[in-house]
Amino acid sequence: MRFSRFEDIIAWQEALDLTVLIYQYMNNYSDYGFKSQIQRASVSIMNNIAEGFERQTNNEFRHFLYIAKGSCGEVRSMLILARKLQTIETEIIEKLLLKSENISKMLAKLIKTL
Repeated sequence: MRFSRFEDIIAWQEALDLTVLIYQYMNNYSDYGFKSQIQRASVSIMNNIAEGFERQTNNEFRHFLYIAKGSCGEVRSMLILARKLQTIETEIIEKLLLKSENISKMLAKLIKTL
């Protein structure tokens, strides 16, 4: 699996989509602390994929993919909390959870490949 740019990595593309959705859905969310944390965690997924790729070694790329995977878990954890607290529509949470779970699976496969 060879990529010439991080933008070609499907996991990065999906993480970008997830981040855009989180920013859109959280636009009018009143809990600033929660909103800020989930937005930063989602940005961290895509940025760690990009940063690791740009390091241009498999070991460093793998290291940053693990960090991205951790951030993906953080997003899922926060979404589960939002579902429990019923602060975000269930339909939106389920959509974001599914997307984040898929990203996590993609990252795990990419890590294994490296």
